[in-house]
Amino acid sequence: MTPRAVHVAKVAGISGSENHLLLLLPALREQGFDVELVMLHEGESGAAELARRLEAGGVPVERVPLGSSASPLAFRRLLGILRSRRPDIVHTHLVHADFHGLVAGRLARVPVLASTKHGFNPFRDRRAFGLADRAIGSLADLHIAISGGLARYLAEREGFDVESFEIVHYGIEPDPPPPPLPGAPRLAIVGRLIPIKGHDVLLRALAAARDDVPGITLEIAGEGALEEELRATVSRLGLDDIVTFLGHVPEAGRVFERAEVVVVPSLGEGFGMVALEAMERGRPVIASAVGGLPEIVDDGRTGLLVPSSDTDALATAIRGLAGDAARTAALGAAGRERALAEFSQARCTERTAELYRQALGAARPRRSRRSTHERSSANAASSASRKSQGAR
Repeated sequence: MTPRAVHVAKVAGISGSENHLLLLLPALREQGFDVELVMLHEGESGAAELARRLEAGGVPVERVPLGSSASPLAFRRLLGILRSRRPDIVHTHLVHADFHGLVAGRLARVPVLASTKHGFNPFRDRRAFGLADRAIGSLADLHIAISGGLARYLAEREGFDVESFEIVHYGIEPDPPPPPLPGAPRLAIVGRLIPIKGHDVLLRALAAARDDVPGITLEIAGEGALEEELRATVSRLGLDDIVTFLGHVPEAGRVFERAEVVVVPSLGEGFGMVALEAMERGRPVIASAVGGLPEIVDDGRTGLLVPSSDTDALATAIRGLAGDAARTAALGAAGRERALAEFSQARCTERTAELYRQALGAARPRRSRRSTHERSSANAASSASRKSQGAR
């Protein structure tokens, strides 16, 4: 019998976790799982695009409007979907899905509940949130984190047991071999323009390093709330002539291919997909040593790691790498080899499927014991009822 897995995710746009689902869900269907997505959304264009792309790949998508963070209507609809589908597995992604999907899955008596944690978030520092997140998380039979760094972060911030997490890194599909490095000191950063991505650290480091690296330039791909502030910082630091804002870029591969070095100066990163994508394109990476990034970037072999928020260390790394064509070529080649060997989508899918099968195997004895207990309770209640009727 084909195991049925219903994934539940809150979707607003397409970034790390959504790209993960775009690769994972069709691949799980090829592994023999009947997979669909219940998508919680608030009418965003990114949610509609994700649904369209999954359905084009053969993955059914049930759209559930989410009127508020804790929506009774959405919860009731999700519970009804799970009761009608009778899945073997419910797998939730991100906070809204955990709070709706794990509770609904337990009420619907789904045999296996799985939850994947995807990222660093400022709200995880709040004690009340940590308590609530652990309480909801206790409903899951299978806990997955996308990196060991994220698992440690959740243990430190929220009190999760770090040993309770299975680590499943994101995967990547290989593209054709990339073009050679440009042989010029061109930097690139790709990501949303939000504080945690560390753009301001990179701009200050660039200002410190520019005189030592003639011809250095930086392309900034992405959009977000900090754009106006970052543009002002570029002007204040006198970088207008070497920094270009690209805005939203639908295909980041071309940005990577124009670069000699890709910089990921994040203050927190659950995984670090940009670093992996850059490595797949044969580009060396300078990254912060936070979250999942040290699990991707092999310091000194595929790129360089620097302390998070350390402008001086980042400037030193830029000076040492951006102007050294031979070294960047060697690191870039090693990075592509590592990306394809250790972070393939096939590896991610196979590990997820293996965890599903293990969890389903462990669930059978639990269900058998529960059914035996329920039958015993029902028989005892029936016997008590007969004795009561006989006494009357």
